[in-house]
Amino acid sequence: MNSAASLAREEIRQLKPCIHGGEVWNIIGKSVLDREDILDFSSNINPLGPSPKAIKAIRDNLGLIPSYPDPDSTALRDAIASSIKGISRENVICGNGSIELIYLFADVFMSKGDMALIPAPTFGEYEKAVRRTGARPKLVKLSTAFKVEPSLFTREMKSAKAVFLCNPNNPTGILTPQATIAEIIEEALSENVLVFLDEDFIEFVDEEKRFSFAAEIKRYPNLFVLRSFTKFFGLTGLRVGYGVADEEVIRVLSAAKAPWNVNCLAQVAAAAALQDMEHIRKSSRLTKRERKFLASELSRISVLKVYPADANFLFIDVRQSGLTAAQLKEKMLRYGVLIRDCTSFAGIDEYYIRVAVKTRRENEKMLQALKKALSK
Repeated sequence: MNSAASLAREEIRQLKPCIHGGEVWNIIGKSVLDREDILDFSSNINPLGPSPKAIKAIRDNLGLIPSYPDPDSTALRDAIASSIKGISRENVICGNGSIELIYLFADVFMSKGDMALIPAPTFGEYEKAVRRTGARPKLVKLSTAFKVEPSLFTREMKSAKAVFLCNPNNPTGILTPQATIAEIIEEALSENVLVFLDEDFIEFVDEEKRFSFAAEIKRYPNLFVLRSFTKFFGLTGLRVGYGVADEEVIRVLSAAKAPWNVNCLAQVAAAAALQDMEHIRKSSRLTKRERKFLASELSRISVLKVYPADANFLFIDVRQSGLTAAQLKEKMLRYGVLIRDCTSFAGIDEYYIRVAVKTRRENEKMLQALKKALSK
């Protein structure tokens, strides 16, 4: 035997790792900076952190650690169902972060010879999850304004097994209108095509614009809606996400998932976070205020093109600065600020960055660092 790795499936051997924001640990290992010296604007997490009620739930339940967690996350699924009109526990599945559910969905529904439609640019794990099954991803380029064009998806629908969408999209932060998403879902339903709709950033959308399809799964049996406790609820390190879908879809996914996939502290913390309306309102107000402030200040920098955003991050074209995203990222690190170089996203070139929305003090520090980096 030359190598045990040669025995792996071909589609697995060909996989390449996805690049993500939040690479603080890698940066620390390669520089003299400590963790507290780095302002991480590459990772789109609620700057207020987790709900105090979630933290209290963790402390109050440390005694659960010696026990196996509930393999079905029953209490958490009940809490989630109570927060979404018209669904029950049987419409919910919980995962070890939303990433686990992306891969579980692909493993269950995609196989060799199948094709999945995926917009470009968008979150890279959809493509990787599809490739891992031996199925083929087909990238559908977004418009020049990075918006979803329904006709481009519906034209390819007949030969697809599934469509993956992210709303608001990552890395652009752009919210696709309700009518556009509905048009794609309905066309997919008529063609017996599944729709995987990632709403991980939906809680950051202003209330007057926000529309989740999680309450629409009774109308659309082909729809799976992904949600997360990582971004808005700040339970990032605990790894907990969930999906909402037709009971039959959830039954099949639940039969295939790993047992004990959500740890006991993640379950109690997530359930408590849903109940903390004060923290939810405070987080929404901060995001709305600071996103507006940051977009306004960034737009004053003439060499930047700032795209309108509905999530808790801003997508920026930096080509007029004379720097690539990688070069600007390197310069910003000299001032202790980490931004996201978006070059790894399919469908865009090397001149786009993404910056998270944080507190006023942090946003002002990032702006100061950015102006210094662009002036030298």
